[in-house]
Amino acid sequence: MTARPMRAVLLLAAAIPLAAATAAATLKAGNLKLSADLHRIEITARPRPNCPHCHGEGGWWTGGTFPEMEACRCWSDRRELRIRLLPIPAWNAAPF
Repeated sequence: MTARPMRAVLLLAAAIPLAAATAAATLKAGNLKLSADLHRIEITARPRPNCPHCHGEGGWWTGGTFPEMEACRCWSDRRELRIRLLPIPAWNAAPF
């Protein structure tokens, strides 16, 4: 192997951890969550820890006979990104 391709391989080997660290810092700063499996990669929003309305809880419970959680706008109005990788296999069994 000559010096030029070896230098390119070493540069690439150094760039991959740097790119991963940069992506992790960006996701943490933007209050985003990364999930990945064989079928998809998802980037979803998380509640802001310093939100003045929900204080990082993501929402609050509304009163009444059947209480429900009302989501805070600090994360519920943000878009999520899904990248589909492999198709999900079809189920042959009945759903009940």
